[in-house]
Amino acid sequence: MDIFETLESEVRSYCRSWDTVFERASGSVLYNEDGMEYLDFFSGAGALNYGHNNPIMLKALIDYLQSGAITMSLDMKTPAKRRFLENFRELILAPRGLDYKVMFPGPTGTNSVEAALKLARKYTGRHHILSFTNAFHGMTLGSLSVTGNSMKRAGAGIPLTNTSSMPYDGYFSDRTAEISWLRQALDDTGSGVDKPAAVIVETVQGEGGLRAARVPWLKDLSALCREHGALLIVDDIQAGCGRTGTFFSFEEAGITPDIVCLSKSISGFGLPLALTLFSPELDIWKPGEHNGTFRGHNPAFVTGAAALEHFWRDDEFEKQIARRSRQLHEGLSQIAAGNEGAVVRGRGLLAGIYYPDPATAHRVAAECFSKGLLVETSGPQDEVLKTMPALTISAARLSRGLDILAAAARAVTGSPNTYQPVA
Repeated sequence: MDIFETLESEVRSYCRSWDTVFERASGSVLYNEDGMEYLDFFSGAGALNYGHNNPIMLKALIDYLQSGAITMSLDMKTPAKRRFLENFRELILAPRGLDYKVMFPGPTGTNSVEAALKLARKYTGRHHILSFTNAFHGMTLGSLSVTGNSMKRAGAGIPLTNTSSMPYDGYFSDRTAEISWLRQALDDTGSGVDKPAAVIVETVQGEGGLRAARVPWLKDLSALCREHGALLIVDDIQAGCGRTGTFFSFEEAGITPDIVCLSKSISGFGLPLALTLFSPELDIWKPGEHNGTFRGHNPAFVTGAAALEHFWRDDEFEKQIARRSRQLHEGLSQIAAGNEGAVVRGRGLLAGIYYPDPATAHRVAAECFSKGLLVETSGPQDEVLKTMPALTISAARLSRGLDILAAAARAVTGSPNTYQPVA
């Protein structure tokens, strides 16, 4: 037994599926202590959209650390923070016509969600929050209260109250039923559903089985929130920062959420950082009313600013993501074609294969690992094989990963698939 098993808590999870010691990484490849190569279709659960040790961000980080500049500053002013905010405004917000204030909560996704929920309740004076079936928003108490997964909710140890779960797009066989159900629940004073302070939603449910909401559904949800004076919160922690094709996952729907939660790849380098964005009129916080020691993580400001400057100055990066997305979805569709009932889910480079037998996805993922590919599973029963390659992955490496995935699927299911390498 090694130190990881004897000393580290039983709560560890990813290392149980990938039982090796990773030592170094570059781009879309990791290497273990023995020098074995693993192609990465996991990307740090979405925290490494630009790959491992991206050289542009790495140089910026090393130069900054060697300069003797501030590394930790709580919410004090620093040049690194100024540069990040200026780049975020000029390269992300202004081109999209978004007039958001930027809040730095603690440097994790769940803290961004906690801040969003607190602000919505503070601003509206209401206490109730609506979320959706199979949602995942984090592991702290407020975030768990709007999370659907029963196993994760059970870890809270106390009742999770002041929230209600509504049917997500596609939950019923009738694709118009979900929004009609929600509309009736809000309109009917006898429904037992309190007027909500906010509705929180993922446009693609990353942990909930890669269910992707349709544009009409998102538009109707946004309109419904306005009708009832509820704030719309979009959790873009995993689906944002280009993962679904555009910087924000809601851009395709043409909606403007009241509050947006960002974390994971906002630092660009895998360093902890989170943002909570909201309309200026919502900025009614008192100084220090929500804070955290590590919300001034300057190394993350440095790498985040470098990522924005390099990848988001024009639309070329979005075009590249679109090309890789087409390649990924075409490959996944051909792999799924070999299994009855298997279908491709997701959007952009957040996509995977749903298998009717929940055990299949886990077995395919394990076979992929044995062949040198990291993929995880998703969904309430881990029934979806989930792929999240880096947005910067080359066509050749993406093709190689799909080759491995197709071979693993054939080995596990015993069924042929129609996969052919896609350039």
